[in-house]
Amino acid sequence: MRLVLEDGTELVGASFGAQSPVFGEVVFNTGMAGYIETLTDPSYRGQILVATYPLVGNYGVPNPRSSTTIDRPFESDHIQVQGLIVQNYVQHHSHRNGERSLGDWLSAESVPGLTGVDTRTLTRRLREYGTMPGWLFPGTMSLSDAKQRASVVEMSEEVFRLVTPSRTVEMGTKGPRVLLVDVGAKDNMARLLVERGARLRRVPWHEDLARHAAEMDGVVIGNGPGDPRDLGALVDQVRGLLETYEKPIFGICLGNQILALAAGYGIYKLPYGHRSVNQPVQDLLTRRSYITSQNHGYAVDVSEPLADWEPWFVNVNDGTNEGVRSRRHPHFSVQFHPEAAPGPKDTEFLFDDFIRAVGMGS
Repeated sequence: MRLVLEDGTELVGASFGAQSPVFGEVVFNTGMAGYIETLTDPSYRGQILVATYPLVGNYGVPNPRSSTTIDRPFESDHIQVQGLIVQNYVQHHSHRNGERSLGDWLSAESVPGLTGVDTRTLTRRLREYGTMPGWLFPGTMSLSDAKQRASVVEMSEEVFRLVTPSRTVEMGTKGPRVLLVDVGAKDNMARLLVERGARLRRVPWHEDLARHAAEMDGVVIGNGPGDPRDLGALVDQVRGLLETYEKPIFGICLGNQILALAAGYGIYKLPYGHRSVNQPVQDLLTRRSYITSQNHGYAVDVSEPLADWEPWFVNVNDGTNEGVRSRRHPHFSVQFHPEAAPGPKDTEFLFDDFIRAVGMGS
């Protein structure tokens, strides 16, 4: 199996998973565990993922879940990445819930895997020069053939169609009513809201949000893939909500960027993004710091202050914005993932705060 980056960098190793050529932005994630959750995270749709932790596959994969459930540990009902690159793949797994190997799972879903390469060198290159497109393909195939035949996800329109649910789903039977706007939301977001007593309505992002919100006690705008500036129709809908909706609105990851655009902030692309489970952020109001899980390639530009909004969290590593909040209404958002599974869970309290705010107004 071969990986060739846009700048000509080439790595050759062994194949596990499907024998098919793919194309996508090559990104890395620093998590030591949680590859099941990561691979099924819709935010990775269209990307080739590099795992920096050198041992992957050791605890296997559970059997597929029912199509009518959102059982853990999966974050969606199938693998979302284009391909997976690891240093050492473990075929012979050991875990009480491990019913199949990672390679078998990748093969079943037509996702290629590459092992036996120096992922540290690859990661350092992506950090130095930024994430870049790449082709992952069988070693028997030429690069020119791979470029012609590679599966690719168009990232300005198609990617949002691929991760958006086809229908509205209702969850929970009592409690405050919460609308989850789904542009590729992780299932754990829905699980945590329901576990906290919410009656959840999960809707595709392109539906009439004002109509749904009028029946709800609060709104959550979930995570998802891609450039938020390509979701102009959603930004316009959220801008309309901000003007008329006085109940709580909570944005997470892509939802943070959508809410920020609707409020009047700008967006810019990060050199290699934040895709790890150890990103430190600080609450600018309390000065408390937290360790967070993150997965995004864009950031909110808060260099131009807004009259009715203020920065809320900041990344301690690089100073980028990690959340904004309204001064007038209970509208707020964070760039990190408080619903992260398997963790860290330092900021899961934000769901408690949101449900508390929703309950006060219901």
